Amino acid sequence: MWITPEEVALKNALKLWVTDRSNDYFLLQHRRGHGDTGGKITGLLVGALDTVLDSNARVAPFRIVLHVPGSQVSWVIASGATIEEVQKHWKWLDQNLLPYMAVLENKEDAASFVQGKVKGLIAEEVLGGQAAREDDPARFREDLARFEQRFGLPQREKLVTHYSCCCWKGHVPRQGSLYLTTNHIAFYSFLLGKEVKLLVPWAEVTRLERVSVGLLTDVIRVHTRRKQRDFSMFLNVDEVMRVMCQLADIALRRLLDSGGLTLDQSLQDSTNITKRVLEEQALRQYVLSLFGLPRAERLQEVMSCLVWTPHARCHTPGTVYTTDGYLCFSSREEGHCTLIIPLTEILSIEKAESTSALPNPVIISVRCKRAFQLIELLHRDELVENIRHRLRDLHWKQNLICGHEQRKKSTISSTPYYTFCYDTVQSDEEDSSVIISDKALRHTVHTDLVSTFHPSQSDAPNKTSNTEQVRERLWEEHFTEFGRGVHMFRTDKIRKLVALGIPESLRGELWLNFSDACSSLAAHPNYYADLLEKCRGESSIATEEIERDLHRSLPEHPAFQNETGISALRRVLTAYAFRNPAIGYCQSMNILASVMLLYTKEEEAFWLLVTVCERMLPDYFNRRVIGAQVDQSVLEELIRERLPELSERIPDLSPLASASLTWFLTLFISALPFRSALCVLDCFFYLGIRAVFQIALAVLDANTAELSSCSDDGHALMILTSFLEQVRHEEESHVCAEDAGASHRLNITTLITDAHEKFCGVSVKHVEMLRSRQRVQVLQVHEDSTKDNALRLVTADVSLSQQDLSELYDLFKTEHFVSLYWGDGVSSSSASPAPPAAAAGSAEHYVVDRAQFKSLYELLTPWSCGTHTDTVAQRAFTLLDQDRDGLVTFSHFTQMLDLLYCEELNEKIRLLYRLHIPPALSEDAEDSSPLKSPVLSSTRPLCVSANGERQSYEEQLQQMLQDLSRGKQKNEEKPLPHMNQHQFIQFCKTLYSMFQGDPGEAELFQAIGMVTSLVLQIGEARQSGESRSEEHWSASFEQILASLLTEPVLVSFLERPVQLRARISAAKPRQYQERAGLLMIQHTHPRVP
Repeated sequence: MWITPEEVALKNALKLWVTDRSNDYFLLQHRRGHGDTGGKITGLLVGALDTVLDSNARVAPFRIVLHVPGSQVSWVIASGATIEEVQKHWKWLDQNLLPYMAVLENKEDAASFVQGKVKGLIAEEVLGGQAAREDDPARFREDLARFEQRFGLPQREKLVTHYSCCCWKGHVPRQGSLYLTTNHIAFYSFLLGKEVKLLVPWAEVTRLERVSVGLLTDVIRVHTRRKQRDFSMFLNVDEVMRVMCQLADIALRRLLDSGGLTLDQSLQDSTNITKRVLEEQALRQYVLSLFGLPRAERLQEVMSCLVWTPHARCHTPGTVYTTDGYLCFSSREEGHCTLIIPLTEILSIEKAESTSALPNPVIISVRCKRAFQLIELLHRDELVENIRHRLRDLHWKQNLICGHEQRKKSTISSTPYYTFCYDTVQSDEEDSSVIISDKALRHTVHTDLVSTFHPSQSDAPNKTSNTEQVRERLWEEHFTEFGRGVHMFRTDKIRKLVALGIPESLRGELWLNFSDACSSLAAHPNYYADLLEKCRGESSIATEEIERDLHRSLPEHPAFQNETGISALRRVLTAYAFRNPAIGYCQSMNILASVMLLYTKEEEAFWLLVTVCERMLPDYFNRRVIGAQVDQSVLEELIRERLPELSERIPDLSPLASASLTWFLTLFISALPFRSALCVLDCFFYLGIRAVFQIALAVLDANTAELSSCSDDGHALMILTSFLEQVRHEEESHVCAEDAGASHRLNITTLITDAHEKFCGVSVKHVEMLRSRQRVQVLQVHEDSTKDNALRLVTADVSLSQQDLSELYDLFKTEHFVSLYWGDGVSSSSASPAPPAAAAGSAEHYVVDRAQFKSLYELLTPWSCGTHTDTVAQRAFTLLDQDRDGLVTFSHFTQMLDLLYCEELNEKIRLLYRLHIPPALSEDAEDSSPLKSPVLSSTRPLCVSANGERQSYEEQLQQMLQDLSRGKQKNEEKPLPHMNQHQFIQFCKTLYSMFQGDPGEAELFQAIGMVTSLVLQIGEARQSGESRSEEHWSASFEQILASLLTEPVLVSFLERPVQLRARISAAKPRQYQERAGLLMIQHTHPRVP
């Protein structure tokens, strides 16, 4: 491999290097001690030194040095793992460079000429390889060469980054190199003559965590299902942990049944994943979560700046982030000051004159006649020009949409399609119908339901009214100072106002502004109406589930005791189910939507639901509620961090985290009294999921003593339920004043305030980091459940042990993954086998195609047929592919192995027979194996001696067939079609191939010759009275079976026990080696020019 010319002091280097060849300018050297046998001390010490120092020489024991005569400094220009590789480079130098160098009089010019040529060769290689997209292509190219040489994986195995670290085995550290690829963790070490290689697929990683081991505080522990590995001594452990979590998350989303989790478009092609891409993706994910932006937004610019904050009368330092549709600002201290400006609200962006007091200022004007000032922008011109360009594109799209809507309106009646209607009533027949009626879809509610169906407050109307008026006045004063709308300044003052509870008159408006759902509403003026039109009269599983849950949504509220509220809720949920069929409808969506309908118009409630499901709670509402389970695990981790006393008293925190599932799915609506739950919902729309975590921690903290002394999980659940029922809103306190135990009630405002003060350290960045780490564990738990379900379905049909089935499942899954790792190098199709959803409605989450099945068959079959094995595997696949979709399921695969290893001889021969008749063997199938057809002869004695008596074949076979007939009547199996002569020849060829290399090969060949002669005689006897030709020759399964049973040698061979577990153990290492080796042969290209 050519390497960037690197200076080396030749005098010192000779102590560690030995020169093999030399000329006027070049030296070919090998590492001292390399190749020594017997573990000589020189080789061991040099290898250990290279490992500890992490030098390139350890990887490349051969090198070529450019040496200028008379100079004390030389340059290493090439290195290689083998002498053959370096000799190719030497030959190229001798033929292409050395003749020109002899012409140059100045030796320094000759050295510069060689260095420039080598750099050019490296640049050509970099452009066509993985290193082209890296920050340091030359260094990455060297790391990639080491990785490929050490592990021998295909070139499609994308290396992402490399770190020097220690891997611990017990209390013994091994210094080496950690390679992180898109599919594996790989570690290599060479110390005192002992080489260590570890290759762990991300699909086997069940958990990643940072732990302290002895004096080491920053140890990354990688858990798999079988063992754990500890890695330490990283220069930047935070970066390594982040990259590992990201790669594991990406791999599991891509490989496992992730329950509806989506993978970002930029990460779907694994060849595009680099360390820089992962850094950008982590920053993008943080920005989307911090500001609650749509998941499709792409991060464009990130710059430090200062923003003028009128309420503070100063410039606040922070960072400005721009995306496709937003300009956002966050202060250095997260949450201190935040600003979100949709580009749709921006009228202009201008550069003001720069002064010493206001360097590089930018003025942004928005529609509400407000302006924002940004200063100290390092790349001001670039930022302004890019935003202007995006504004022009945005205005063009808006004009296009407006023009389309105008044309649409001109073609329809002037009567509005949607009219205001409160008294929509359906007949009983319409209520019982699952199909949504046309009448229910033709009317939408144009106001919030709470204004019409307001709960009675007759107990203390004046007090409630006064409280509301005070809150409204505080908010109006806040709007005057901080602004109103999406782009208001979000500071600690507004958080305190939200904790007090938003006035009901402003709640809908502020929910829309805090969540930015109003931007989606404005950008899609007729989207909701069109969606209702499209789904009118349609029915699906989602609509059936919606109908069942409609009357369970806030049944105590008057708005949903009336058909108006029920119909509005039905329309909102149905519209969303048709908008996002991947989610459709999930339980708890009805509860959230019903609360939204109370304070917003119907169309606004729809966009609020869209924002919650797709932006604020991503991955919550899918068939496995993965997002909610991930946040449960995050809460468990936060308990250990923030509530150490509770975690010490209750080592197993999973029951507490499980009790919180309804808190996350319904945002405490189902756990708290309604008025208190509204305050939590106010905080959620302002702070996002961080508010739910803080309140959950506060609830657990307030009950630490009771939870620590509880006897079981049910008792703990009762404690938490009872506590939450006592949390009241101040407006409800007068209602409950006469209740017993009212003095123990807790005000919701107090709970929210305490939650923020005690747990303000739960930041968005920290939550996102924990989510990335815990998602790996949650996905693997689901994978274990998937495996258990698959094994449970198969167990009833086979006799294999549970351990064998478990290991077979792992082999089957790995074979599926290998093709996803490295593409179609060994697979029969470029597309990956059907993903987990391939077998809809079944538990078959993994399937294999023909090439993958062939690989598994060759690893596990007890019938090794040499070069003929490939042909037998192809026929077995055709036989098992009952649906003719080119795929075989795990259940069919295990049933075949169960038959080969556990069934009686008759069933094994039956399977062998079926492999040589249609559909496994077609009439036009050509045998690709090099075996010659066996010589078939019908010449043999006409009688045999059985039990001391001479019997004719006819008598003996007649007796055998009678015995088989009685057994057949017991089993009542469907008779197999007869085998013609061509099929019988293929059957005999398979038997011949099975015997090759066996110690009793001669006896087996003689026995099969006797059997073939006997079957030929039987087939010819069936032709009596007919013209003798191959077309009419045939033999039945019973006849062939009876003939085979006449030869004890054949019976012993076919009944010879073979241990499946031993085959599985041998298959595990070979599975990777054989597939990777084949791909290396197919994809290897010469690197030497």
